[in-house]
Amino acid sequence: MKMDQIINQPVIETERFDLRPLRRSDKGLIELYAGDVRVARMTTTIPHPLPPGSTEAFIARVTSPQRDEDVWAIDGSRTGGDELKGLISLKKLDSRQSEIGYWIAPAFWNTGLASEAVQALLNANPLGNTSIFASVFQDNPASAQVLTHCGFRYLGDAENYSVARDATVPTWTYSRKL
Repeated sequence: MKMDQIINQPVIETERFDLRPLRRSDKGLIELYAGDVRVARMTTTIPHPLPPGSTEAFIARVTSPQRDEDVWAIDGSRTGGDELKGLISLKKLDSRQSEIGYWIAPAFWNTGLASEAVQALLNANPLGNTSIFASVFQDNPASAQVLTHCGFRYLGDAENYSVARDATVPTWTYSRKL
């Protein structure tokens, strides 16, 4: 019998969902949603199409004790909703700072889910951060609105490479002091 490793990462409860560590059983829904070109194109790291084995490798990386990023599933099953509605993460930087990233499955767009997940993670502050940074592609104003709604301040324009687009894309960058 193979046992899953226990991840030292808190579960964060909200009224509508829990933010919980990923588990191997999330593979199918992550592949379904992250495999959607509309999701992949708005991230820096998700390729499109998803190569075989990439989801398993992702889950193994973010559940490893040596990880540099904590990733939570947005799980609505406790309140009768879907088991996985998207992902949200904190990538550790220097000096008690992290970079937040998130994606929401298209079926749950325009429901306030992203704003609620970002705010829940900020309120919990599980890494004890003093600052959180974020960047969004400039052709994704909905994601920029999530950040400003959650108290992030605009820092300026930059660029990031998108694997799905195979291109460098203009971004807006933001920060939030905690």
